[in-house]
Amino acid sequence: MRYDVSVIGLYILDILGRPVTRIPERGNVEFIDEIRLTVAGTAGGVVVNTAKLGLKSLAVGAVGDDEKADFVLGAMERLGIDTSAMQRLAGIPTSATILNIRPNGERPALHQRGASDHFDLPESLYDQVFDAPIVHLGGTGLLRRLDGERSVTLLKEAKRRGCTVTFDLIAASAETAGLVLPLLPFIDYFMPSIEEARDMSGCSTVEDCAAFYLDHGAKTCVFTLGGDGAYFADAGGTRLKVPAYAIDVVDTTGCGDAFDAGFITALHHRMNPEDAVRFAQGVAAQVASGLGSDAGVVSYDDTVSKVAAGGRRRPRPVDFRAGPAETGRI
Repeated sequence: MRYDVSVIGLYILDILGRPVTRIPERGNVEFIDEIRLTVAGTAGGVVVNTAKLGLKSLAVGAVGDDEKADFVLGAMERLGIDTSAMQRLAGIPTSATILNIRPNGERPALHQRGASDHFDLPESLYDQVFDAPIVHLGGTGLLRRLDGERSVTLLKEAKRRGCTVTFDLIAASAETAGLVLPLLPFIDYFMPSIEEARDMSGCSTVEDCAAFYLDHGAKTCVFTLGGDGAYFADAGGTRLKVPAYAIDVVDTTGCGDAFDAGFITALHHRMNPEDAVRFAQGVAAQVASGLGSDAGVVSYDDTVSKVAAGGRRRPRPVDFRAGPAETGRI
């Protein structure tokens, strides 16, 4: 196959600054320590990190015909990402977000919807896009044209061609469930945050959330739990809760996307479920220790060594400690 992973969906330019304690009044100026531009979004943040982790990655989405698109495409190409399936749409801005990162890592956002609203995947690209063993769809909820029946068709085709499908979404609400539930029978790894899982299902506990999505057809649920770690549940009865690593959080932007990239990379390397979750958490911890959705991620080998060092209680500020997973079958 040409690629290790195809990453379809939401591509955004993030403009981040930290630390932001207040917006100055009138036309005054406040000075901050750091400003970055990064490729982000529930697809963009994933593909950048899969590339950094050594996977041959195909970016599949849309940008506008503006200076923001120049940056997004150029940044991906410098990482060796194939951007030939990216659409550049005339007269439409590239989707972008301004993030004011607070000292505690919170990130109030100002978002401009743009090209991702107009993205669709024509059948003429199927042979290229599905020429990978893993296909990730990220961004349901903010893919106005692709959301709904077009996504069902897309994932059906991915499964027909034998691909493993991973999935994440954004801006979830009770209404988003109508877009997501029809996709679940074609999803091998459903990877929302627990907040998103609760909002769509109406369930409160992580166990009930997993049961809800498994009952609706998902093969495996992998929920990120923030500071409480991550939870893995599959249709075969395996249940894992892996605690979070202890780190000093700088910025939580893109941590979920980094987790997805780490888990996809773990699938590529055929890790067992506990090791896969632990590796994915290691990638997310690296990102949370810096500014932007790819901060701290250097390479696969570097991440493996940091995760391994966690067992030896590496000291802070980047302490990749995690306790034993709680494992069971029901």
